[in-house]
Amino acid sequence: MQQSADAVSDPPGPVTGNATYFDGLGMPYGGCGVPQANLDSPDFVALNVYNTPGDYTFYPRPLTGADLSKAGLWNNGLNCGRYVQVEISDFCTGTNDGAQNQAFCRNGSWSPDAYNGAKLTMLVADSCGDSNAWCRDDPYHLDLSKDSLNRFVKNGAAVGDLYPSHWNNRRVTWSFIPAPGYSGDIDIGFLQSAQVWWPAITVSHLANGIHGVEYFADGAWRRARMNGDMGQSYVIGGTTSGASQFQIRVRDVTDTLINGGRVYSFTLPSACSPQCGAPYTKAAYTTSDGSTATPTATPTVTPTVTPTGGAGVSCSVNAQVASTWQGGFTSNVTVRNTGATTWANWTLTWTMPAGVTLVSAWGSTITSSGTTWTIKAPSWATSLAPGASATFGFQAGGPSTPGPAGITCS
Repeated sequence: MQQSADAVSDPPGPVTGNATYFDGLGMPYGGCGVPQANLDSPDFVALNVYNTPGDYTFYPRPLTGADLSKAGLWNNGLNCGRYVQVEISDFCTGTNDGAQNQAFCRNGSWSPDAYNGAKLTMLVADSCGDSNAWCRDDPYHLDLSKDSLNRFVKNGAAVGDLYPSHWNNRRVTWSFIPAPGYSGDIDIGFLQSAQVWWPAITVSHLANGIHGVEYFADGAWRRARMNGDMGQSYVIGGTTSGASQFQIRVRDVTDTLINGGRVYSFTLPSACSPQCGAPYTKAAYTTSDGSTATPTATPTVTPTVTPTGGAGVSCSVNAQVASTWQGGFTSNVTVRNTGATTWANWTLTWTMPAGVTLVSAWGSTITSSGTTWTIKAPSWATSLAPGASATFGFQAGGPSTPGPAGITCS
C-alpha cells in the first residue's frame, strides 16, 4: 500500500545549523499530536516546516502540490517521533536574533568554547513554522526545549550552565538516529473529542519514526488519513462502519511495516463514551502474535488542603501517571484554586516515596530535597484566579506508585 511520500530527504550525514529554544509544547498537543506529558523523552526539538530562504509568507499546512517544494525537514509531519543526536557547536559573539533578511551572527563571529562537543539525544515532537530567519532561511535549524539546554552532557556530566549566559542561539551539529535502547512496543492513545465517528489516535513509543497507519475495515486494509500534519496522529476507521473495534498496523520511516506487519487490535475506551474528554486516553490492545499492552495504572490523588499561616488558600491536585518504563515514569498534574481569592505565586509541596528522584519538569519549577518536592508556578503564569487551574508535568526515576503524599498549597 502506498504511503505518504516524503517531501524532503534526510540529510546525508551530520549537519550544522543554528539552534534556538522554546519553553514547551502547546496545549494540549505539540505539532506531532502527542501531549508533552506523554512524550517518551523530556528532551525534544522542533523541526522547520518550511525551507523558503527570504520568503516569510505563511503557506497552508500540510504543504501540497507546488508548495511541496517549500517543505523543510518537518517533512509534513513525517519526521515526527524520530530521535536526533545533537552536539553543541560554536558560540556567536555578535547579534544572532533571527531577524528577517539579516545574516546570522551579525557583527561577530562563530567561536568554539568549553561547551563544544556536549551532546544530548532528543525527540522530534514539534514544528517551527514562524516567519523568522531561523525557521525559514536555515534548513538545518533546530528549536530545542529550553529545559534541555543545561542537560547536554560532556565528559560524563551535564554542563549545567549553558543557558542563559553561554547560549546566544549557538550552532549545533545533529543527525537522525533510531530510538536509543528501544524496548517494548508502541503506545496507542485516543485524542480529545475522539469517538466512534471520529476515531483520531496518536501512535507513540516508536523505534524509528512513523510514516503511515493502516486500518482494517470491511475486510480490507485501508490507508489512514494523517490528522493535518500532526505526524503521529491519524484518523482511522472501525472494523465495520460505526464500530468501536479497531485494527491497525504501522509503517516506520522506511515505509516498512513494523514488527513484521504486527496487527494491533483495540476498542474505544469506556472513558471515551460518547467522546474522549482528556487530551490523551491510552488504549489497551492485543496483537496478532499474542503480545498485549494495557494502560498504565494511573493513581490519582485529589486532596483539598488549607496551608498554615492564615493565607486562606485552598487547592485540589490531580496527579496521574502518563507513561512508565523500566526505572522511570512521567506524570501529568493539574492543580486548581478552590479558594475564593486569587492565588498569587502558587506553590505546592509534597512528599515522594524513597527511591523516587526528580529528572526534569515542564510547566512549573520543581526542586527536591530528599523526599520533599517543592513545585512553583512558571514565570509566565504565576497566579490562579478562583476556580482556575494549571497543568504541569515531570519525569522521575524510580517506581511510579505510590504517588505523592502530604500535599500542601501555599
